[in-house]
Amino acid sequence: MALYAKGTVLKKSWIVACEMQARCFHISPLALAAQKVAMSKLDASSYLPHAQLQEKLEIVKNRLKRPMTLSEKILYSHLDDPSNQEIVRGQSYLRLRPDRVAMQDATAQMAMLQFISSGLPRVAVPSTIHCDHLIEAQVGGAQDLARAVDINKEVYNFLSTSGAKYGVGFWKPGSGIIHQIILENYAFPGLLMIGTDSHTPNGGGLGGLCIGVGGADAVDVMANIPWELKCPKVIGVKLTGKLQGWTSPKDVILKVAGILTVKGGTGAIVEYFGPGVDSISCTGMATICNMGAEIGATTSVFPYNHRMRDYLVATERKAIADEIDPYGNDLLRADEDAPYDQVIELNLSELEPHVNGPFTPDLANPISKLGEEAKKNNWPLDVKVSLIGSCTNSSYEDMGRCASIAREALKHGLKAKSAFNITPGSEQIRATIERDGIAETLRQFGGIVLANACGPCIGQWDRKDVKKGEKNTIVTSYNRNFTARNDANPATHAFVTSPELTTALALAGTLDFDPRTSKLKGANGEEFLLSNPYADELPARGFDPGQETYQAPGDPTLVKVDVDPKSQRLQLLEPFPKWDGKDLEKMVVLIKVKGKCTTDHISAAGPWLKYRGHLDNISNNMLITAINSENGEMNKVRNQLTNEFGAVPETARFYKSKGVNWVVVGDDNYGEGSSREHAALEPRHLGGRAIIVKSFARIHETNLKKQGMLPLTFADPADYERIQPSDRLSLVGLAELSPGKQVKCQIHHANGSSETIYLNQSMNQQQIEWFKAGSALNRMKEVAASK
Repeated sequence: MALYAKGTVLKKSWIVACEMQARCFHISPLALAAQKVAMSKLDASSYLPHAQLQEKLEIVKNRLKRPMTLSEKILYSHLDDPSNQEIVRGQSYLRLRPDRVAMQDATAQMAMLQFISSGLPRVAVPSTIHCDHLIEAQVGGAQDLARAVDINKEVYNFLSTSGAKYGVGFWKPGSGIIHQIILENYAFPGLLMIGTDSHTPNGGGLGGLCIGVGGADAVDVMANIPWELKCPKVIGVKLTGKLQGWTSPKDVILKVAGILTVKGGTGAIVEYFGPGVDSISCTGMATICNMGAEIGATTSVFPYNHRMRDYLVATERKAIADEIDPYGNDLLRADEDAPYDQVIELNLSELEPHVNGPFTPDLANPISKLGEEAKKNNWPLDVKVSLIGSCTNSSYEDMGRCASIAREALKHGLKAKSAFNITPGSEQIRATIERDGIAETLRQFGGIVLANACGPCIGQWDRKDVKKGEKNTIVTSYNRNFTARNDANPATHAFVTSPELTTALALAGTLDFDPRTSKLKGANGEEFLLSNPYADELPARGFDPGQETYQAPGDPTLVKVDVDPKSQRLQLLEPFPKWDGKDLEKMVVLIKVKGKCTTDHISAAGPWLKYRGHLDNISNNMLITAINSENGEMNKVRNQLTNEFGAVPETARFYKSKGVNWVVVGDDNYGEGSSREHAALEPRHLGGRAIIVKSFARIHETNLKKQGMLPLTFADPADYERIQPSDRLSLVGLAELSPGKQVKCQIHHANGSSETIYLNQSMNQQQIEWFKAGSALNRMKEVAASK
């Protein structure tokens, strides 16, 4: 079936013209089409890659000789060597050539420090830095932004000058959240992009494969080295029916999270297809892909359709849409009967609005049962704060639907009962909702418009209304709700839902409220039922770009990048030591972690974000909120040399000062959550050599490998119970380390007895070389020096 009947007719003359020119110049019409269109207006010399992608895809098609999924087509068409690359889902390590790199300011610091230490003069692919993580929410957008610019002046200057010198575009503080800016300016169907943030998959809403990684992976791509990814499995989600009423795109991923859990998507791409796709807006598809990070998925993607085309046109990228249209029925769409490793079917017409949480994004509660569940589990019913926006849900449509609820409430003389905060996703969204009166409606409802930044979603929230330890409930349209994630209060019960339900629950002030059936009492005493929320998908008057916030790369000869040796925010990197060729014998157990251990537990965000460019300082947050199995406490571990209890980072530093290697033992899905590579850098910096767990989250496992750590998993998960915090562990036979070969681990118990277990590792030969060299960056330098 043609992508668009009308579009196909309009394209006929274009295709004929291309074919005529192709006959003259001996090139394909598709190659001719892509030659002249830039990937974005901000990358005028970098062109759409679709002609080359189609050529590579044909090579892979001829090799596989089977139908292919959409994600396979996009991924395999970016192979460095499509003719010879081994392609086995879940097994092969693919060597890929991404089209671009994106970095947020917290992770960009370490990424740029690593790139600088590589000695290379310029990035090899279009790359950008986005200042969105370091702005703390306090009183309101303008004041909070001004405060952040002052406090973070040193860091912003470093990112600005290093970007200018090394060819990286720089989005200034106040520009907005990285993923929204990518969607508005850089994402396109068929794109392969890596980003140093776990919610990079947001770009899948515009038909790209956008994958969250650590900074070291970004350095590889910026250094023109093929990027490595274990060939993902593919989970298909077939959508039928149509979204309606209070059900929103967010409810699709909230439901899927409940089905797959926080680790069900690990090692897989989630690919949406089916007739229900067309009822979802482009930004709604982005919401679904964004939160796919919460199920551990490599990324998520939707097929190219008219909703994406409309969004491209609305964001002044009609030329891109025109050139991509001819690829819509092949490269940008799954083949019929494409093989999925798992298929989930959802009827959107029957899908109920959901509120997930607390404390984990996969605890799915249909709105009709939320009040009952809250009472049964003793969750606080009163909603203290409701927060809308973030990278997940801050589109024009999202804000408009919330305003429709607020407008109806105001008409009945009602305002929000809970505190109500609004985070615009970008300067363009902020300016447009201000122009169209949406922001003012939300203010009249009781809302405060915060800065165009991540803010409370990542813990950048100077919350004053409750004391730490005080049990309370907040509701957000964010993506992540781990313990203490938003406000550093472990007693805060955080729930994630759609912006519409967040607004409705702010109005009611309680979790025990279903806007589809629960009536409200207006100021005149009359009861009423809220209407279904509604808003335009895209602004009728077009987007208002707002203030200019982009800085293009400059002349590198005119730019100097300085890092003050006395700085407490930035620190040039020292290479990690090479492996000495010996087994790692009798390592102490720094901590045996009990239960969930996300990257927030390993390297907390919030106030620690200011040290993201200073490895030694930020290492003081290592594992401070992980639960020690020995005593059930946080940040209190036994020093095996002195027998005294102390904080985790201080104990690690003590071991390092004595030349004693240490290891961490952990549970399932270790490293779930953010892409932050500091969770791998810090253990390496403080003397750790291995992390032994039941299972890893994908990004964190890769980050550990990049930094020369050994990420190992129990061959028998029950062996987790064999190790006691007082044990010493030896990893034997490391000189024979090879792909797929188990590692022998000797457990030396405090009573003098010992036993042997076996550990699995997923390293390929290149990753083993990283371990031997001390890190991937060290290996990069070794290879460069040998040429």
